[in-house]
Amino acid sequence: MAKSSEAVDLARWRAETPGCAARVHLNNAGASLMPAVVKDAITGFLGRESLEGGYEAADAAAVEVAQVYAAIAALVGARPRNIAIVTSATHAFAQALSAFDFAAGDAILTTNADYVSNQLMYLALARRQGVRVVRAPDAPEGGVDVDAFAGLLARERPRLAAVTWIPTNSGMIQPAEELGRHCREAGVPFLLDACQAVGQLPIDVGALQCDYLTTTARKFLRGPRGIGFLVASDAALARGDAPLLLDMRGARWTEADTYALVADARRFEQWEFPYALVMGLGAAARYALEVGVPRAAQRAHALAAHARARISVLPGVRSLDRGAQLSAIATFAVEGRSGRDLMLALRGQGINTSAQSRGDALIDLDRKGVDSLLRVSPHYFNTEDEVETAARALDRLLA
Repeated sequence: MAKSSEAVDLARWRAETPGCAARVHLNNAGASLMPAVVKDAITGFLGRESLEGGYEAADAAAVEVAQVYAAIAALVGARPRNIAIVTSATHAFAQALSAFDFAAGDAILTTNADYVSNQLMYLALARRQGVRVVRAPDAPEGGVDVDAFAGLLARERPRLAAVTWIPTNSGMIQPAEELGRHCREAGVPFLLDACQAVGQLPIDVGALQCDYLTTTARKFLRGPRGIGFLVASDAALARGDAPLLLDMRGARWTEADTYALVADARRFEQWEFPYALVMGLGAAARYALEVGVPRAAQRAHALAAHARARISVLPGVRSLDRGAQLSAIATFAVEGRSGRDLMLALRGQGINTSAQSRGDALIDLDRKGVDSLLRVSPHYFNTEDEVETAARALDRLLA
């Protein structure tokens, strides 16, 4: 009997992902397995640099670099002029934060589930600039309370609203479009951390109504480590937003004491540019577009739901995911066991997961009454058999 189209595509995705042959990879929220085409794009350009010289290879690749911006823009519903390529999601987030001239008493409105590095940046601004960090409360079902968030926008008049769309420590998906609509109506700039969303969720930055969106390449986008991108809206560019510390990629030195910003989002970039990783990022974006992000999301979310159902019934295991909509991240607390110890034990059996500790998500883990968790994050190239393999291995470890 002929294989279904889904089975044929799954076989192809796995064949194009060499790492699938060696292990069960359920750590796509940490760093996914790169398709061969991504690795080839990176190593191919490194080969060109070694033969032609770094500057010369970059100059010769101008058309290819432009195609990378176009692919990223297509992935998120933007234009190439809105894209800045940076070294990481945290770098992108910091660049966006630094575009705001915070003064003592200014408020940043955020949530209880924002990423640890983002929370640390808010607290650093509080310590250094006297900024107030205001966290919207959670809804009873999990996730931010949208009405309370809207109320705080009106009452606190924050200088910025900053939200992590999908927390790294939870399967929850925050209602980003609703939050963006409230920010736009209130006239408050909106910074959205989409680190776990790009490659996992269909994205239209226009519908999100965010001024900035930030992400990395290494997670559900399946790109290399050490690179990410920032999306700056036309409104942000028109305001003249720019990072606190520019370099010669972001501005032109026009007179001894003056400069002019470049017209597009590249004002957020830096001149030192990892061109080989840029090529890998472009290959990952094109691969995601070819697979189809809605299709990838459907498969990944179904596999995560299967993992929650299968693993949460093991003795001493509790699913920690709450929210109206859940993502491809499944998190578990295991009574009397460290998430990191379990992760390492599974890794020793060729099964990749990841772990979080209290310091990674202090507010959320304290509320859930745990000090560590095990995180399982499948993607579209994974299979139900792989989830079953991980569940059986964890069952043996707990026994």
